[in-house]
Amino acid sequence: MLAAIIWYGGSFILLWKAWELLHQATIIRPGDGLPWVAFMIGVAIGILKARFLFTRVCRKNLHRIESLRRPKIWQCYRKQFFIFLVLMVFIGIVLSTWSQNRYGMLLGVAALDLSIGVALLISGYAFWNVKIK
Repeated sequence: MLAAIIWYGGSFILLWKAWELLHQATIIRPGDGLPWVAFMIGVAIGILKARFLFTRVCRKNLHRIESLRRPKIWQCYRKQFFIFLVLMVFIGIVLSTWSQNRYGMLLGVAALDLSIGVALLISGYAFWNVKIK
């Protein structure tokens, strides 16, 4: 259950952050259609990531958790995942900071965040549909 909370929590945070970045871009250039293009690209890439990468990763982790003899709460993910997560949060903060008042970067970071957020959200269905042996 904790694994699902972390998975979906990351998704919602990234989707909210992407929305905020796209909103900032529309303030810089009102009436420009590029934020919608970035939105559509982010969603499309997110769907592909969910289909070909994130769902498999999620299922693999669920099978790993199921194979633990006496699972501990902190074993919902491997320690490498938590290190990777901290690194990604740091990189996300840096990219968001650098993108402030830079229209192109706002759109790029928003599309990136959106693609990861959508991938996490869609692939999260694996938590509810996994067939563990």
